[in-house]
Amino acid sequence: MTQLANRRLGPLRALGLVAAASLVATGAAGAAQAADAPLPVAVTGEDRVDLSLRSDNGDPSEPQVDLRLDVPGEEFEGDGVIPPVFTGDYTIRIDATALAGVASVKLPCEADGLVAVCTGSELYAGRQYNRVGGIRLDVDDDSEAGDFGSIEVTGEGEGLEFAPLSIDVLVGGPEFLNRELPPPGELRAGGTYRAPVGLLNAGTMPAEGAVLRFHGSRGVSFPDSFGNCAYSEVTTGPLLRQGTDVLCTFPDTIEAGTAYAPAEPLKVRTADFALHDVFTYSFTAVSPDEAAGLREAKDYRQGTGADLELEEVPGADPADYSRYAELDLPTTNTYDLELTGAALDAGAGDTVTAEIGFRNNGPAWIGALRSGGEPFSFTVQVPEGATVTKAAEECREITLAEGEKGYRCWVSTPLLEDAELAYPFELRVDRVVENARGKVALPEWDNPFDSDHGNDSAWIVLNGPDEQTDGGTGGNGGGTPSASPSASPSASPSPGPGQDGGSGSSGSGTSGGTGGGDLRGGLASTGAGGVTLIGGAAVLALGLGAGVTVLLRRRARQAGGTAA
Repeated sequence: MTQLANRRLGPLRALGLVAAASLVATGAAGAAQAADAPLPVAVTGEDRVDLSLRSDNGDPSEPQVDLRLDVPGEEFEGDGVIPPVFTGDYTIRIDATALAGVASVKLPCEADGLVAVCTGSELYAGRQYNRVGGIRLDVDDDSEAGDFGSIEVTGEGEGLEFAPLSIDVLVGGPEFLNRELPPPGELRAGGTYRAPVGLLNAGTMPAEGAVLRFHGSRGVSFPDSFGNCAYSEVTTGPLLRQGTDVLCTFPDTIEAGTAYAPAEPLKVRTADFALHDVFTYSFTAVSPDEAAGLREAKDYRQGTGADLELEEVPGADPADYSRYAELDLPTTNTYDLELTGAALDAGAGDTVTAEIGFRNNGPAWIGALRSGGEPFSFTVQVPEGATVTKAAEECREITLAEGEKGYRCWVSTPLLEDAELAYPFELRVDRVVENARGKVALPEWDNPFDSDHGNDSAWIVLNGPDEQTDGGTGGNGGGTPSASPSASPSASPSPGPGQDGGSGSSGSGTSGGTGGGDLRGGLASTGAGGVTLIGGAAVLALGLGAGVTVLLRRRARQAGGTAA
C-alpha cells in the first residue's frame, strides 16, 4: 500500500556497509519504539466533499479524497533508500456504508461493496511516502439535494495508535462560483487594478457564511486593510513562494441562486518590477467556526480598517461566473536581458579565464510563475585554437552544429529585476589564432518583453587587434566582466526547475534564483512569457534582434602591451 523502503528518489548512490548498518539500526529503533509505546499515526485527507447536481464534479478519473498516513518524524529528503520508522503489519478500513442511496463511491484497495480494507507493512516519517489511495465520489440516480452521509476511515496494527478520519459528503449543497475578471488592458507596472470580485451561489441550498481568499505573487500587494480580513505576507525565502495571502470572513447567510459582491472593487496594486504576476481569488462556503481554523493554519495579522461587506447583485448573469478566477498583471512591462563577453590575449599553452556575464537590466523581473520556475539557456561557442578545460557548472557541452561542439548554459527562474550572473570558462590556448572568436547568444526568438535585442549576444575574443576594445564587433567599446588568468572562482550548481538558489561565485548576491556563478538577484517569467522546448528542455523565448552590441574589456597583452 505504501511506498517500499527500497524506493529510490533519484540516481541511487552506492551504500556502503556503514550506510546499510545505519538503515538497519533505524528500522530496529522504530521497532523498539513500537515495543515501548504505540507510534501515533493520523489518517489524513479531505474531510468534506460537496457534490454538485449541476456539474460533473471535476475530472471523473480523479479522486476528491487523497488518503495518507501522517507519521511523526522528519520527512526524508535527498537521494538513496528511504528508511522506515516502523516495520510491521497494519490495516486501514474505509467504511462508506452511510453513503448508500446518497452517492456512488469508488474505493481503493480490496473493496467489498462500500467497505475497503488496505494493508501495509512499513511506515515512513511524514506523509509523502505513506499514501493509502484515493476515493472518488459522484452523484447517481438516487442522489437528491440535501442528501448527506459520512465515510469513516480507521486503522489498526500492533504497536500503532491510529487517529481516524471522518469525511462528510453533502449532495446539492451550496456551490459558489466566482465572477470572472476582465483583462487589465493597458495597466502599467506600479498601477492599481480594480478587481470586480463577486460570487454566485449556484447550488440548491443556502450557505451559513462564506470565506473570500485572495492571493498576489511577489509583484502584487493589497493597499486596503479590512477589519474582517486577515493578511499574511511572505517576503523572504524562495521567490516562487513570496507574496500575500488574505482571508476575509462573512458570517451572513448566502442564499441559493443569489449573487453577491463588495460595494467597491478590490484594489490590487502592482510593483514597478511586476510583469505577469498572479492575482487569484475564490469564495467558498465556510462557516465562521471553520474560518477561525483556517486562520490558525498560517501566521496571519488582522486588518485594522472597516469591514469588507457583501451586497446582493440583482439580475446577475450566470455566464459571468466560473469556478476559477485569476489574472496575470500587468502585461505591458519589459525587461532587458544582456550578455557580455570577454577579450583576452594569451600565448600557446597558456590558460586564461573568460568570464561571460549575464544580467537583467529591468525594470521587470521574470517570475516564471505559471511554469513553476522553468530555466532558460544561452549557447557558447569556443574560439578557434582553444580548448575548454573547465566550464561554468551551469553549462554542459552540446553539439551546436554538425562537427561543432559548444556549450549550453542555464539560467534559473525566477530572475530578479537586477540580477547579475557570471559564467567563468577556463580556456587553454593550444595554438594562437589571431582574432579568434566564439559567439555567446540567447535563442533567436522575437520576444516582445525584452526591450533591447541588440545586447542578446556577445563574443569571446582571443588575441584580437590592439585597437579593438569591443570584442571585434566594430562597435565603440564598452565595459565587460573582467577576464583573469586561471584560478577562477567556482560557480554554484544550477538549481533545477522551480528551485531558487543562493549567491554564486563572485557577486554580492541577494535572495533569488541562480543560474550563474555570480548572483545579485534571481529571474522570473510567467507562462505568457513564451516557453519552448529545445533538446527536450524548457527554454524561454528571449528574442535575438539583428543588431549585436557587445560590451567588452580586453586584458593587456602578456607581451607588455598597454590595456585597451
